[in-house]
Amino acid sequence: MIEVYEVKTGKDIREFIEFPLRLYKNCPYFVPPLYGDEKKLLKSGGENENASAVFLLAKKDGKTVGRIQGLIQKQHNIKHGSSQMRFTRFDCIDDADAAKALFDAVQSWGKARGMTEICGPLGYSDLDREGLLVEGFEENSTFEEQYNFPYYGPLLEKLGFRKDIDWVEYELKKPEKKNETLARVAERALRMNGLHIADTSLSKKAYIEKYRDGFFDCLEECYKDLYGTVPLDRKAQDELISQFLMIVNKEFLVFICDEKENVAGFGLCFPGIGDAVKKSGGRLTPAALVKILKTVRKPKTIDLGLVAIRPEYQKKGVNAVVLNGLMEMLFSGKAERCETNLNLENNLAVQAQWKYFDSRMHKRRRSYIKNTDQ
Repeated sequence: MIEVYEVKTGKDIREFIEFPLRLYKNCPYFVPPLYGDEKKLLKSGGENENASAVFLLAKKDGKTVGRIQGLIQKQHNIKHGSSQMRFTRFDCIDDADAAKALFDAVQSWGKARGMTEICGPLGYSDLDREGLLVEGFEENSTFEEQYNFPYYGPLLEKLGFRKDIDWVEYELKKPEKKNETLARVAERALRMNGLHIADTSLSKKAYIEKYRDGFFDCLEECYKDLYGTVPLDRKAQDELISQFLMIVNKEFLVFICDEKENVAGFGLCFPGIGDAVKKSGGRLTPAALVKILKTVRKPKTIDLGLVAIRPEYQKKGVNAVVLNGLMEMLFSGKAERCETNLNLENNLAVQAQWKYFDSRMHKRRRSYIKNTDQ
């Protein structure tokens, strides 16, 4: 007999956060989120003016066998005229009954609120962890990604879920020879378009504060039509900055600006801290903090988080500025490799850019969908 119940107490919150830590304890590829961030989210109930949420746990014979979060992203439904709920933070043992019990419960929650469709894994925004891993199970996850075992996909498919869309990911290493043409195109694009790379002599806090509005405006303009994206209000922006401030290194954060310091494009990369947080279970212990700060200063891997060029500068060579920056970084020895994180499978223009590197498509993630009546 499987019992599914809503997370309400402090004990429930700890169990919700710690279940995947136990499930993946001996898995070398799993990277946990920061424990404190997860605790803060659950203590708030996951609710805000743009979203409703529920957190559920499943037990069998008194032992936790799974968890899931249900989420109604109101902005997405308004934008698309839909009645869609999302699921995220789904983790489960290899047990079809446990998975069914969790999804039956979360779908009932959504149906009671008028939702006719369930989709995921998707979070509050496109900047959350998203997508179910369907290829690349023996590849290290980045800190920004969620790992899952190979049996997750078949569990969902048995429940009637079908593919909605896939993302692919690439590993980038330096090619045998530096592409000098790329450097020339980058330099010419800046000169011809009256652009420059923002000065990084400011403190990290001042640097981010100076360009934050331009960054989020550029992000919204360039990403608004992509799958699963929603606009970020000021509070959500502040929370994202707070979450990532510690791991930002100005050296890997490039703002491309016009003569008035308006952001025309950017390349946002993070030092790959996955290995630094694995052993601590996402807790910021003194040992983990030392490892994280050391990695931020001298990373082996760079996670390529976001790249955007405003429409008026696209097809004018400005993307070469970001690509050349990555190339220079790899040849300088500041990092050994880059991880692109998620590229929509149908975004061939983005994927075509990786041809300048020694590239390897090594992971694939999937968003699943079905009707809540199924």
